[in-house]
Amino acid sequence: MTDQAVGTGARLSSDTAAEGRFLGRTRELQALRADIERAGLDTIAGRKAPRARVLLIAGKPGSGRTALAEELVRQVAGRYPDGVLRARLGEPDGTPVPTARTARDLLTALDVTAPPGADEDDLSEALRDALADRRALLLLDDAADAEQVDALLPDTPDCLVVAVAEGPLTGIADVRPCTLGGLDTKSAVEMLSRYTGSVRITVDPRAAEDLVEVCQAHPATLRLAGGWLAARPKAAVADLVKQLHAEGGEGTPFARALRLTYGALPVPVARTLRLLSLAPAGLVDPHTASALAGCSVGGARTTLDGLTALGLLRAVDAPEPRYEVPGCLHPLLSALTGDHDRPGEILLARARMLERTVRLLQSCRAITETDSPQAREKLLGMPRSLRFATPRAAADWLRERRPVLLASARLAVTGGELDTLARRLMSQLVRAMVAHFGTQAAAPDLYGIHQLVLDIAERRDLPREKAAALLNLGDLDARTGRAAQALTRYRAALDAGRAADDPYATGRAMESVGGAHLELGDYDRAADWFGRALAQRLARDERAEAARLYGRIGTAHTCAGRYEEAVRQWRAAVAGHRRTGDVPACARALGELGRAQEYAGNFEESLRTCQEAVGWARRAEDTRLEAALHLRLADTLERLGDPAAARLHRSAAERMLGEELQESTPEPDREREPEPGRWPEREPEREVPWTESEVPEAAELPGVPEIPGPLEVREATGAVTAGRASAACAAGEEALPAPQKKASGSMEQTPELEQDASTCEIRSASAAD
Repeated sequence: MTDQAVGTGARLSSDTAAEGRFLGRTRELQALRADIERAGLDTIAGRKAPRARVLLIAGKPGSGRTALAEELVRQVAGRYPDGVLRARLGEPDGTPVPTARTARDLLTALDVTAPPGADEDDLSEALRDALADRRALLLLDDAADAEQVDALLPDTPDCLVVAVAEGPLTGIADVRPCTLGGLDTKSAVEMLSRYTGSVRITVDPRAAEDLVEVCQAHPATLRLAGGWLAARPKAAVADLVKQLHAEGGEGTPFARALRLTYGALPVPVARTLRLLSLAPAGLVDPHTASALAGCSVGGARTTLDGLTALGLLRAVDAPEPRYEVPGCLHPLLSALTGDHDRPGEILLARARMLERTVRLLQSCRAITETDSPQAREKLLGMPRSLRFATPRAAADWLRERRPVLLASARLAVTGGELDTLARRLMSQLVRAMVAHFGTQAAAPDLYGIHQLVLDIAERRDLPREKAAALLNLGDLDARTGRAAQALTRYRAALDAGRAADDPYATGRAMESVGGAHLELGDYDRAADWFGRALAQRLARDERAEAARLYGRIGTAHTCAGRYEEAVRQWRAAVAGHRRTGDVPACARALGELGRAQEYAGNFEESLRTCQEAVGWARRAEDTRLEAALHLRLADTLERLGDPAAARLHRSAAERMLGEELQESTPEPDREREPEPGRWPEREPEREVPWTESEVPEAAELPGVPEIPGPLEVREATGAVTAGRASAACAAGEEALPAPQKKASGSMEQTPELEQDASTCEIRSASAAD
């Protein structure tokens, strides 16, 4: 088999699908279905059930408990029109999955957006709210305890929860566990015949029954026995019975069958099987197996198919070849790995797996940058097996592999031996997610990744990367309205930036602290921190950034009602943008200057300034801004008693907006050209990377672009709404507070044109390599 390009896809064969047909458990299924109809304790007491009914299937790993749950779900799914939600509550090594992660995944399956960084209680409450008006079925597999299940129970009797656990879930009311043992003899023999064919079973039915007895009718053990016989067409069933008896009574029947099967494997195949215990989330594809074993992708695919035929792996019904390590097999494989492989070999296998994932993520992102000659050259330089055919194939792969990729990032951080590789993995994962899904859609996952980066930075004492991670986390907090938490992050980032002697991170953190104070309504502190950031920019002769900060200080003074001081700051901003030749920024600053002059009661000056701003907006070819300025001129002219001229400006604005709306076309939901009504972004600059090899010196760090605030023009009324201040660059903004009323009482209007107060993010998401 030759190496295959990523994204070619593969389906289960008809034989594999036949093997997956459910066998036996008729009595258990009848009892579970009857339990659905059974009147609960609340119903008997004359009360309405406050929560969903819970059906518990209890059994040891390998007993077929998950297969029984899936069969039950298949039979009753038609009663629940809002669909089936599945979640696994345990890691392959037995570690319970955090409830917050499970709740977020279930919300994602329901197409409900949960804010990044939300805690467990908030996410559980959001899940219950999302299920309140639905009739859905939840399958919660591999639950460790009652608390895990209880936190996810819907507060409606219209839903049904099927929980799978090893024992009872003490603490959840009105639950009758369905405890599993072995299969009935007829079903167990039929399972064997699926592997061996009917001839050997028919020739010696007594030996088949003996084999079932030796395996204790345990489904996972029968699967291994069937695989052993399928690999030896000339062996009789009685031969396997003798072999199992010869293994002795040490260990469970499953462990004896595994020793027999494992001992017959070729050395390279046995090594590959052992190393599969390192696969994240217990899921493996040919690329993962290839990296772990150090072989070709085609060779790995052949090995995985062979192990599946032996009953050692389960094929997963997915668009691309994927296999699952059974939960009952994982601890035994981990023990074999520890016995047969040196720690250095295990670490090397992990490093190869992470490096392969990094390269796949690089390819996944590069396919979206085909207009870039550098990206095209990098893509062509990759092996064919690592390339994606189209951007759609790359996006589908990323979406399908998202849980495994996030598990890879978490595993990479464990232990600390591969921190540099882990940082590369997280950097590429963030960039690929933003390239395909956009910053807003990927924000919940980005929050967790930045938290992992912060853990590494603190463990390795890397203050510069600590500052970057804290700034990114603060930005995500600010976008979701947690300004106080964002302020704490920004202050910690400031301390880390100072410890790293990094003027860029320090200036960025000071500006973000000011933005957080602005969101919290502390305008004096906001102006003070913006002033500190301005002093640093001036000392470094960063004129464009200094001009922008003059505007931010002006915004703070406007919100505080100090209009004369705001006018002075906006004049400085205009002068700075003129010196740097930034025409769009100058047009926006002039518009804000005119607004501040109007609030100060200087209507004539405001009129002249807005007229000048219109000319600059026309030079910048910014139709939305030009239309907004015409509307401001109309408002000012009406106050000055010239309604005829005001009507002309309103007509001009409506004509511009109408023409622009006809020419505009929707864009995909990702990092893109600014939406209508938002200040256009400047060219994005390179993020602060997470890898030591990519981290430039502090003096080489680029400035971070400002994303100006929105300027929305309401078409229905022709009114220009206020922009919004935020502490994060690409944030969803909170409304900027209206300026305070002056003592004279001359101005009561709400600001209509607002300067952006958003700070700028160190994007570990959207920047190119």
